[in-house]
Amino acid sequence: MDEWIDYYDSTHTIYASKLHRDLHFQIIARDIIGYISSPDAVVLDYACGEALSAAKVADACAKLYLAEPAPGVRGRLIARFAPNTKIRVRSLEDLTRMAESSVDLVVMNSVAQYMTPAELDSAFVVIRRLLKPAGRLVLGDILRPEVGMARDVLALLKFAASHGFLKDALYGLASTALSDYRQLRTRVGLQRYGEAEMIEKLAAAGLSASRAPFNIGHNPWRMTFVARHAFQRN
Repeated sequence: MDEWIDYYDSTHTIYASKLHRDLHFQIIARDIIGYISSPDAVVLDYACGEALSAAKVADACAKLYLAEPAPGVRGRLIARFAPNTKIRVRSLEDLTRMAESSVDLVVMNSVAQYMTPAELDSAFVVIRRLLKPAGRLVLGDILRPEVGMARDVLALLKFAASHGFLKDALYGLASTALSDYRQLRTRVGLQRYGEAEMIEKLAAAGLSASRAPFNIGHNPWRMTFVARHAFQRN
């Protein structure tokens, strides 16, 4: 995961435009809010990235922890949300020192593909410890083995066309083909999981999971899972 952390901590070009970036985070925030069951909930966004719309999520819960491994991104989060008393920024290391059974909802969105299977297993152990007995993990944007990059491109183009940045998206795709992202994706690769495989992986961490009807974000060809402690019903 270290190379991906370094990439996202750099001045990257993963978004086609400012509009694309802003919409991306707005839609993720909207989808996260849909999983918040109570205004008293404590929510953790695991490896949250820039989280530009986190204030909206914080408005829907009692406390929001933004956990981010990239130090540069983490510094920007601290500066951006310092006035918001509901938001606290943490490193992934900090999570190991948080109180057990202290979080109602953990969201890990578009993260698993950048982690090795062993790293993901370790993350699940930390998350399970943090979850309250009735807490939930929402694991979003999981890449499927049978779905290739062409579907990602199509999902982006449909998203761009419906929100008015198609020209920027086409230009961005051309730029990405020559970018560090494409080179890193080719060299390091992205982890993909089948539905049954991910459910089994979560079960090994003591979490009972099922696939959600819809994925978080704009890409319908990726998967989201909802998991609880194994002794809880989904």
